[in-house]
Amino acid sequence: MKFLLFSDLHGNRSAAQNLAGLAQSVDIVIGAGDFGNLRRGIDTAVALLNRIDKPAVLVPGNSESAEELEAACRKLWPAAHVLHGSGITLEGVDFFGIGGGIPVTPFGSWSYDFTEDEARRLLADCPMGGVLISHSPPKGAVDVSSRGISLGSVAVREVIEQQQPALVVCGHIHESAGQQAQVGNSVVVNAGPQGIVWDLSL
Repeated sequence: MKFLLFSDLHGNRSAAQNLAGLAQSVDIVIGAGDFGNLRRGIDTAVALLNRIDKPAVLVPGNSESAEELEAACRKLWPAAHVLHGSGITLEGVDFFGIGGGIPVTPFGSWSYDFTEDEARRLLADCPMGGVLISHSPPKGAVDVSSRGISLGSVAVREVIEQQQPALVVCGHIHESAGQQAQVGNSVVVNAGPQGIVWDLSL
């Protein structure tokens, strides 16, 4: 099964056009958050993607809330499913998603953030295997900032180690976009806005 993985679009029109082209050759599109900027432009960003007619599984980033992303998709991209502490099965594959910045970012009140304990509660129903979509990367994998600091989530890493998803799609740390890592048997991909076509065999 072929997936298109992306994250951190931040309203980039040319990146959205590129993703729409790439989506023609895949089965399912996976978006790991940050569609708009600073809780603005979410409708505009989703509208850039709505010519993608493949099933899509999305999580909110820290630049939009789950409710804001759900509202935009209801109006503008009905083929998209928004997950946050929840899951869905598509074409026989289990997907589970968690959005927001984990741990809490230093960006202030506009940022849609969660503590590690809040994230553990949201991740409690993550199934074994399948695909985990998390805006925030796991601690110690594709999570290094421009200052060389590991900014990933301990809670996300814990659930990967316990539940061993076949694939983890994340974003959030722009400097690690396009990079891959291994956590146990799980492949972790920081997708980035350019899009990565991924062939998954379960």
